[in-house]
Amino acid sequence: MVKKKFIISCLFCVLFFSPASAAYLLDRVVAIVNQEVITWSELYRSMETDAMPGVRTLSEEERMKVFKENETGFLESLINIKLQLQEAKEYGIKVSDAELKEAIDNIKNKYKMSEIQFQESLKAEGYSFDEYKKRLREQIIISKLVNQQVRNKVLVTDQDIDAFIRDNKNFEGSGERYRIRQIFFKKPADAADRARIEELSRAVYDKIMQGQDFDALVREYSEGPNKNTGGDLGFIDKGSLAKEFSTALSEMRVGDVSKPFWTDAGIHIIKLEEKAGKKSPLESRDDAKTALNNKLFTERYNAWIKSLRERAFIDIRL
Repeated sequence: MVKKKFIISCLFCVLFFSPASAAYLLDRVVAIVNQEVITWSELYRSMETDAMPGVRTLSEEERMKVFKENETGFLESLINIKLQLQEAKEYGIKVSDAELKEAIDNIKNKYKMSEIQFQESLKAEGYSFDEYKKRLREQIIISKLVNQQVRNKVLVTDQDIDAFIRDNKNFEGSGERYRIRQIFFKKPADAADRARIEELSRAVYDKIMQGQDFDALVREYSEGPNKNTGGDLGFIDKGSLAKEFSTALSEMRVGDVSKPFWTDAGIHIIKLEEKAGKKSPLESRDDAKTALNNKLFTERYNAWIKSLRERAFIDIRL
């Protein structure tokens, strides 16, 4: 799951390509994965739907530059998706219409959306309902496959947890903890774009001060990997926080929202959801188990993806 909302349209193609070259680019094959192809249009549609909201404010020329800078990375991600879907087919993994409907209903319930609001949200994200169902079905299939082939095979023993805690002293607990949610704007590669990001963050902060829903603004604007969970960072030990976060939190009460502030990563707007005391030994141990489990899963998932690629025929033509 750099986590992302690129905009591409027929007008875009007319502006940058002649009709003949546009048709060629939209139809040409950019990769072959075993017996399947990935086309230029499929690649750019993927970037369009996964792009960060800030890209929408760029000029046509700037968007074209972002497309070119990101197409190689997105193509690698698409290849990995193709390989996983092919592997799932080999194992006979499917998603029924009932499962798909249940997943959609759960999403609507989680975000308290009516059917009309849900359809409007899809439209705003640039999806048709059929496109969304296809993508969601593929995500569920891949999730089932990964659980079967990787996640369910990760075993963490008490001895493993003891060793992990010895190597990571922060899991012993360090006083006060904060549960934080954030809206995050990634630091631009070009320093000239700093003013644009600062202006956007101030505009979002003004929306919050005017009473707009923080969760909705996270989903619309945040560029963080946790945007789909309302920007929730979970509980963080006070001693583990970056000094910029500590400074902002020192003046906040539960429910408060900070003004936008910079770190080396970008601009953050944080909301303090809860304060809690020092973790109990049992809580610290549970956290360590979760962190170790996630670490081992990530390592084994990456190794598994590497093995899929090594066994596959992949011809990149970008």
